[in-house]
Amino acid sequence: MPLPAQDPAVSLEPMMLYMGRLARAAAAELAVATTEQKNAALEAMAAALEAGTEKILGANAKDLEAAEKAGRDAAFLDRLRLDEARVAAMAKGLREVADLPDPVSQTIASWTRPNGLEIARVRVPLGVIGMIYESRPNVTADASGLCLKSGNAVILRSGSDSFLTSLVIANILTEAIKSAGLPGGTIQLVPSVDRQAVGFMLGGLGGAIDVIVPRGGKSLVERVQTEARVPVFAHLEGNCHVYVDETAPLDMARDVVVNAKMRRTGICGAAETLLVSRAAVDTHLTPIIDALIEAGCEVRGDPDTQHTDSRVRTATDEDWDTEYLAPIIAVKVVDGLDDAIAHIAEHSSHHTDAIVTADEAAAAAFLSRVDSAIVLHNASTQFADGGECGMGAEIGIATGRFHARGPVGVEQLTTFKFVVRGPGPTRP
Repeated sequence: MPLPAQDPAVSLEPMMLYMGRLARAAAAELAVATTEQKNAALEAMAAALEAGTEKILGANAKDLEAAEKAGRDAAFLDRLRLDEARVAAMAKGLREVADLPDPVSQTIASWTRPNGLEIARVRVPLGVIGMIYESRPNVTADASGLCLKSGNAVILRSGSDSFLTSLVIANILTEAIKSAGLPGGTIQLVPSVDRQAVGFMLGGLGGAIDVIVPRGGKSLVERVQTEARVPVFAHLEGNCHVYVDETAPLDMARDVVVNAKMRRTGICGAAETLLVSRAAVDTHLTPIIDALIEAGCEVRGDPDTQHTDSRVRTATDEDWDTEYLAPIIAVKVVDGLDDAIAHIAEHSSHHTDAIVTADEAAAAAFLSRVDSAIVLHNASTQFADGGECGMGAEIGIATGRFHARGPVGVEQLTTFKFVVRGPGPTRP
């Protein structure tokens, strides 16, 4: 049955531990579910979202009203807001995940030893994923679909601002999964906004949770990394850069920069800093600043940038390290490629960084030397998205180095085991 909002009279810890046991049991079934079973469930989930659009938007309207009363900014409200197109996009994402190859049981590598042992490294699910996220209710569907396709159960903990929307989405998806013959414990959303729930999840729920995926602001991710007793796929803030050198076609540079900053300012792939080669100041800087301001962006710059355009406000040292998630960009003139890479190394959050150039050698150097999860040449940082990478959707952009990096899709939600077959040899 659908999860109700949590009764305060009910103790949170026993409920959380019970959810962990349900998830562990579901994970055991999902690990051996066929591709056909999982795809049928994903199709049922997509259809259920479409059929439940009105109900979803009704809950979202209540969340939006509360967020507006709480004084949330425009970028936050944009991340929270759903409409018919965004619900349709959630359903489309689930169908795209269904179309992806099933990673479970894929043989990554295999070889035969002289003694006749046939050894294979085979993909298997991680088990139970704990997903902690804030304002974006579409994550409820994205994470659920990816976890199911990769054979994992998931326990979701949404932010309080998106709670009503996320709860409705989770209940719709759960009923669809059960109708397709898979266990209801496949997807569970914590029916409480009590912050203690996060602490219980970080503790692993008695060994039920195998990995935690945080998706939200810097404070959330830092808490998760500090307190978690299980592995974490870190999704840090997106302090993303675009570097424009003197060989960049002007129209391309202007279009890429404006799109990277202004398409959706409240997402982690939005550009926050523009770096312009000193050799490009006379040809590129003014047209790009003009286009940004015309698009409604506030520009903060170093003295060289301010000298170029009086409308540019003064950038402080803090600006180079700020994820604005708003129509604001910091602009700095740099002394070429090496200076740009050095600035990114010092200030980037290692999420997504881009170069716009016609110089293939400069592009190759940037792509190899910039240490970020996603690096781009002649493309907007807004493409830092699993769907745009052909992964259907993503749980988040992992900025760490272990197990998963960049968009976390179905393949990244698996681990592997060694499967060994032999003709009966014994070890001397």
